[in-house]
Amino acid sequence: MEIIEWVRDHPVAALVIACEVAFWVFLAAAVVARYVFRRRRLSTVLLLCEPLIEVVLLVATVTDLLRGAEATWTHGLAALYLGFTVGFGRYTVHKVDGWVAWRFFDGPRPPRVPSGGRAKVVHEWRLWLRVLLAWVVAVAVLGVLLLIADDPAQREILLGWAGRATLVMGIWFVAGPVWQVFADAADGDDDEVPADAGQVTDRTS
Repeated sequence: MEIIEWVRDHPVAALVIACEVAFWVFLAAAVVARYVFRRRRLSTVLLLCEPLIEVVLLVATVTDLLRGAEATWTHGLAALYLGFTVGFGRYTVHKVDGWVAWRFFDGPRPPRVPSGGRAKVVHEWRLWLRVLLAWVVAVAVLGVLLLIADDPAQREILLGWAGRATLVMGIWFVAGPVWQVFADAADGDDDEVPADAGQVTDRTS
């Protein structure tokens, strides 16, 4: 009963959880259809359902405010979740698909994350660009919700979530690509060997 009451009090948060569960259910079903039953077309159809989950959550979140509900932390959470799924949803599907194919069905081994060097720098930049995309989508959704919410307190809640998203983006930027650029530069300096290193000069006469 307590769970039912919580769902009634926080329908948007409950929908976010349901969407996350649905994401993994559709992904698992698509993998099974592709590799176990060899139904590639069915697998593609199941994967195409993933974006529909995001559309359902977006429509439900906006509709909830349009019907007069107060903007709460659940609406901010929904906005950030939508941003994450847009930025990392396809990436996650690709990673899971490649790992399952390699681990259970003799597929090629997925490329490993570079451990250093220029390849690692490029990898970190690509990841951060996904974070940037997630931030853009989340802030855009929050912007729409801000246009609907007319109470200053509710606007403050939504702006707080925009601030959290910006903070995550900034921390990832510093801890990811920026850190790796400096780390790669430091490794490059350590690898440089002086021209006279290892040479013994005979100064005896």
